[in-house]
Amino acid sequence: MVELCYALYLAITAGITIWVARTLSKNGIVFLVQCFGHNEELARSTNHLLVVGFYLINIGFITLTLSLGAEPTSLPEAIRFLSGKVGLAVLVLGAMHFFNMSAIAHFGRRVNRWLNDQAPVPAGN
Repeated sequence: MVELCYALYLAITAGITIWVARTLSKNGIVFLVQCFGHNEELARSTNHLLVVGFYLINIGFITLTLSLGAEPTSLPEAIRFLSGKVGLAVLVLGAMHFFNMSAIAHFGRRVNRWLNDQAPVPAGN
């Protein structure tokens, strides 16, 4: 029972992590291009680095939480075990997403202000 729970936990959380990373990467590039003043090369590079960091943090978190909690000995305990661990992993994924979006939006506003300050002043002003 324990080995099956661990295998299911790893499979479910790895699947969710991969799906979320791909979704954020694919849909986040438009946001990053806008945040980085339409510098597509910088946006793609940042997007890739965010995905790598996302995988590293989530895989580390998922493997660390394997040792937390009592091992299940019955089917109801196995269900609670899996739901607790998967739920915690999903909450961490969501928190990371909101933290990243907030940080990128803040940085993007600073970059856009800087770019606007660097724009040439029209003649006659």
